[in-house]
Amino acid sequence: MKLLLDMNLSPSWVERLARHGFEAVHWSTIGAATAPDVEILAWANEHEFVLITNDLDFSAILAAGAVGGPSVIQLRTQDLLSDAAVSIVANALEAYREDIERGALLSIDEGGTRVRMLPLRLL
Repeated sequence: MKLLLDMNLSPSWVERLARHGFEAVHWSTIGAATAPDVEILAWANEHEFVLITNDLDFSAILAAGAVGGPSVIQLRTQDLLSDAAVSIVANALEAYREDIERGALLSIDEGGTRVRMLPLRLL
């Protein structure tokens, strides 16, 4: 599983996720810092990366497009710099690996992890 870290996450996540056995790249090494979310999502989909972000706009883009990928992990917490946050994400990536590989939106917050399979259905 290849991971793409959005601009709103520290580049330090790349090395920290590697310690958990995950291959990750930060968007700043791929494209422009000012790239629109749709460009980042399209790149992740084309190159088969899972996007990790703190931005809630990606779920809206997935829902509006009714697309089956890429998988997106949304971190809905203010604690984005601690090793504990990285460990929580690494554990969720392992626990939901099959869902992520099929196409999913995972939301991770202090209350736990919620998974929705793609494509998202508007109610």
